[in-house]
Amino acid sequence: MQSKSFSIGIDIGGTNTAYGIVNRRGEIQEQDRFHTTDYNTPEKFVAALYAKLAPHIAQLDQEAINGIGVGAPNANYYTGEVRLAPNLPWRGVIPLRHLLEEAFGLPVTITNDANATAIGEMTYGSARGMRDFLVVTLGTGVGSGFVANGQLIYGHDGFAGELGHIIAVRDGRPCGCGRNGCLETYASATGIVKTAKAYLEQADQDQVQIEGPGTEDWLIPVWRNTGEVSSSGIHKAALAGDPAAAEIFEFTGKILGQALADAVAITSPEAIILFGGLAKAGDFILKPTKLHMEKNMLAVFQNKIDIVPSGLSERDAAILGAAALAW
Repeated sequence: MQSKSFSIGIDIGGTNTAYGIVNRRGEIQEQDRFHTTDYNTPEKFVAALYAKLAPHIAQLDQEAINGIGVGAPNANYYTGEVRLAPNLPWRGVIPLRHLLEEAFGLPVTITNDANATAIGEMTYGSARGMRDFLVVTLGTGVGSGFVANGQLIYGHDGFAGELGHIIAVRDGRPCGCGRNGCLETYASATGIVKTAKAYLEQADQDQVQIEGPGTEDWLIPVWRNTGEVSSSGIHKAALAGDPAAAEIFEFTGKILGQALADAVAITSPEAIILFGGLAKAGDFILKPTKLHMEKNMLAVFQNKIDIVPSGLSERDAAILGAAALAW
């Protein structure tokens, strides 16, 4: 077997962690995922991750593995720490690189999870051949990776590019970071759920029946009645023709589009790539986002920037990007 033929990519999200063993051609040999929230300390989390990966490492021979790359919220490329991540179950400053190197005995490189996704898109996805682009991940929170002149922008301290924590609405919703009105409180999967709940509190629920298949009226989605509101449920409702769901996506796209117009003025990207669960809603989120971005754009940038969905599956992109860090 060729020496150093593989790397390990790990994507740590607020809800789930995905991991995979990847070869130099970007082919994922083994992959799986588990719930991040099942472990109440980072030490227990790292121990569980090692237990899951150890059999695969042993099968390949550890000498064949070049290293480990990790994407995680608020991860610092320079220090190897995860610092004050609002969407992770662990608080404070976590010496993640040290914990992983101690457990695995392999070199570890970490970065912001959205930065890892940007590397994956640049290497294997929609951003292949681009030198200036922006990846926005619409998951539990809103992450972002800015690439300019072919390089990720880290800033002097490793924390540059936090689009999810620009103030999108002054004095708006409280955010886990401690401020109010951050973009992720509106444009993430959790943000759209907050919008839906606020909408339903104000709506007259007696007026939500519309004509459906068959001869009887039906309540379009169950999400209106059960209280189990989710971003996927809102998407299903929109697909079924629910005007309230479409209105909720319109509002979400407006907030996101306005924020992207500001981001464009700073970095002048060729394209903006949307990734994550909420991006799966397709035109329901893409169309209003594009509309309101163009409405709020400086004239010099209008009609120049594409908004496109990720070119990689959600399961693979962050793993591939993280694994690329190890090379």
